[in-house]
Amino acid sequence: MTLHKLKDEISAKLAEQPGDFAVAFKDLTTGDSLLINEQTFFHAASTMKTPVMIEVYKQAAAGIFNLNDSITLRNEFKSIVDSSSFILNANDDSEKELYKHLGEKRTLYSLVYDMIISSSNLATNMVIELVNARKVTQTMRQLGAHKIQVLRGVEDSKAFAKGLNNVTTAKDLMVIFEKMARGEIVDSASSQAMIKILLNQQFNEIIPARLPKDVKVAHKTGNITNVQHDSGIVLLPNGKKYVLVLLSKNLKKEEQAKKAMAEVSEMIYKYVTAPREQ
Repeated sequence: MTLHKLKDEISAKLAEQPGDFAVAFKDLTTGDSLLINEQTFFHAASTMKTPVMIEVYKQAAAGIFNLNDSITLRNEFKSIVDSSSFILNANDDSEKELYKHLGEKRTLYSLVYDMIISSSNLATNMVIELVNARKVTQTMRQLGAHKIQVLRGVEDSKAFAKGLNNVTTAKDLMVIFEKMARGEIVDSASSQAMIKILLNQQFNEIIPARLPKDVKVAHKTGNITNVQHDSGIVLLPNGKKYVLVLLSKNLKKEEQAKKAMAEVSEMIYKYVTAPREQ
């Protein structure tokens, strides 16, 4: 199978679904890449939590704080529009346990962990307040991700109403995951620590869904209404790695779209692992 044919097959598979899709794939061994709508903007949803984690590790390495520092759990945040207070609704959060422990302390590391593996919005907002959304975006620019924009935490409804949303492109997420896979974000140890967290992701309906059990995926999903994303690093048992980003918006049938995206992930896996003509 040629890369060109693979791209045609993936485009055909996604065209069966009502909605808009983007794909960014890069084989870190061969350099093969496949890009579809890679520069199109998407609401980042929870994929922005990976850039936030990167900023945490960057600031920790700079000595601004320690990942073992304790933070008091609270549920009150300020809108970026007018600094008015808002609170998160536990029923709208994929992680509900933290809400039962407001007023207690948790380490910064555990908040980052919950932000990634269970996509905790409460943890995310506390972490973003600590590191500053503007700095997250600046760091993305330094890493070569020119379109990711992290403006705010989650559920800031005043900002949402004004169209002030976190956005991303498939290409930008590919750029940061490639650097992470190569140990080039902050330093090798930090990159490895972040991959280790991403490997424990609890939402596995897209990239890993149809892959063999011995294939590991260090990834972060994101979803809001009519939007389903997945992005990360696929680690094969033979040590090879590739980066895959699958983004979608304007979906009419989310479950079917997720299945189609999982099939695209499987198509790419088969391409990467197919015996090459010598």
